[in-house]
Order: sequence, then C-alpha cells, then structure tokens
Amino acid sequence: MTHFSVLLSIYYKESPTNFTQALKSILEQTLQPTEIILIKDGTLTSELEEVIVKFQKKYPIIYSINLSTNQGLGKALNEGLRHCTYDIVARMDTDDIALPDRFEKQVDFMENHPEIDACSAWIDEFIDSPNNIISRRTLPETPEELYKFGKSRNPLNHPAVMFRKSAVIKAGGYQHFPLFEDYYLWVRMIMNGSKLYNLQEPLLYFRSSTEMYKRRGGLKYALTEIKFQILLYKIGYISFYQMLKNCCTRFIARIIPNQLRGFLYKRILHK
Repeated sequence: MTHFSVLLSIYYKESPTNFTQALKSILEQTLQPTEIILIKDGTLTSELEEVIVKFQKKYPIIYSINLSTNQGLGKALNEGLRHCTYDIVARMDTDDIALPDRFEKQVDFMENHPEIDACSAWIDEFIDSPNNIISRRTLPETPEELYKFGKSRNPLNHPAVMFRKSAVIKAGGYQHFPLFEDYYLWVRMIMNGSKLYNLQEPLLYFRSSTEMYKRRGGLKYALTEIKFQILLYKIGYISFYQMLKNCCTRFIARIIPNQLRGFLYKRILHK
C-alpha cells in the first residue's frame, strides 16, 4: 500500500462550516491518507481552532503547524512540504469537497505511472451546495498536450492535484508569486523534465461565488498577470509573440465588468 500525505493551508477568513466539509471529505475517502498536514497560516479564529481540535482528537493523523504571521499560500505550502513524510502528496483547499474515490484513483494512477510527477483531474464548480454545479473545469490529458496548453493557460487544477514531493522540490518548490504560485510551479516542473497528467473525470467539487470573479479582476490583478507572462517569457517557456497574445487577451478579460468576466471564466479562462 502506498503511503501519502495530504497538504492543506488555512487562514483566518475561512468559513468553519466549509472547513468542516472539506475535512470530512478527506476523512471519508475510500483510500485514507497516511497523514494530513495542516498549515495554520497566521492566527485563526476561535471557531476554526475549535474545528481543528475536534478533528485532531478523533483523527490523530492530522498534524497542525503554526505560522506566527500570515505568509501567503506559496510560503505556507512550502513549509507544509517540509513536514510531509511521504513522497506522494495530495493538495486540497480548505473549502472544497473531494469526491469519495479521489485519492484512490489518483494514487492508483501514480503507482502505475512512475514517469508522471503531477496528476490532477477535472473539477466541478458549485455555489453553496455540490447539488448546484455551475460549470465543469476540464483540462487536456497527456504530458504533450499539457506542455502546449500551459503556454496559454494553467495546465493543472491545483485544488485537485497529487504530486511527487521530490519533483516539486527539485523544481524549486512553491515560489512567492501571488495568484500564480501553482501555475509557476507547473511551468518550472515542465522545464525541469517533469511530466504532468489530468485524469479525464471530475474528482473534486470546487466552491465558487460571484466574489471569486471579482477577485480575479481589476487593474491590480491584470498587472500581476502581465508580470507573470513576462516571467514565463524570460525563463524561455513562451515566445515573445505568445507573451504579447496572452497579455492582450487576458488583460481585457481582467478589466471587463464582473458579470461578463464570470461568463468568460466559466467558458474560457479558468486562470
């Protein structure tokens, strides 16, 4: 049996109810994780702390690590990786819901495909309840397809990814680049020789909202995205023409009205 870790990062704005649902979906898997590493990214609310204490009493496989101040997702996940005992690591966000057989299917795939360093899947986006699915975030399947796809869009759904810790560390781990830590990691892994893969089925319910579309828009987000595209060009992953194309199309998408951006996001963007 393959041992594996689950890595989560939580901060004070998380909903205790959503967090509880996320933990239950992890602990009710058909294939149980060997350990759950939970990074507390800064001081949490008393309600969130109560949820953690409650679950830790019942499930000793949950280990929490405290960061004195909020470091941001990339730095928090890097700290979490240091504490993951096993090479196979599943990522999970603290407000999403994993389908019951998510880990079983991904671990089975990773066991049978040692050449793959990161495996994700499709995700179903919902508002309020998994019964209210608003879109399905599908992605190409093979390493070859994802190498090309990554030049214009994020090749993996981060909340549903499972990867080999050794390959992530070899590529430099998560690096601080707000909003794009995961995309930047996948690109560096690809350029370091890693192969990525997406199972062609949904394995996670992703919590969405109209507020999410607002956070993915505005001038600040647009300028950050331009900086990211310039970085991809400088490290040699995309051409100058591809950089210009990405900057133009995505800049427009970030500054248009929120309602229209929500439509485009569900149909085209997906970060």
